[in-house]
Amino acid sequence: MNKAIGIDFGLKRTGISISDDLGIIATPLKTVASVDLMQEIENLVANEFIKTIVIGYPLDLSGKDTDITANVRLLKTAIEKQFSQCNVALYDERMTSKIAQQTLIQTVSKKKRQDKGRLDRLSATIILQDYLSANS
Repeated sequence: MNKAIGIDFGLKRTGISISDDLGIIATPLKTVASVDLMQEIENLVANEFIKTIVIGYPLDLSGKDTDITANVRLLKTAIEKQFSQCNVALYDERMTSKIAQQTLIQTVSKKKRQDKGRLDRLSATIILQDYLSANS
């Protein structure tokens, strides 16, 4: 596998993570305003030689769509159209935000936890790492 990015999409802001060159380890990268997401992906694909884009797929605990699932499907379609050279995958993100929140509680000061972008980046990292581990 080659270099990949993970996306935790939100209507206001989106967390992005990136893998190492071998596609083994995911690390947090940045949080961007969702309106700037396509430009950010374009920059990453061009400058980081991204081959795979993994988008967190929001479902509720019973596996049904959430209020943002349709937006994520539209995002996937737009990314596939603009970045046809990349593999684009949806990956189940159930419980990702809860895991990220618990991780932040255990590892980061209360003041740093107030940065909501930190949670988005960590969620994107968990999504990407789970995908990489499942597809190695």
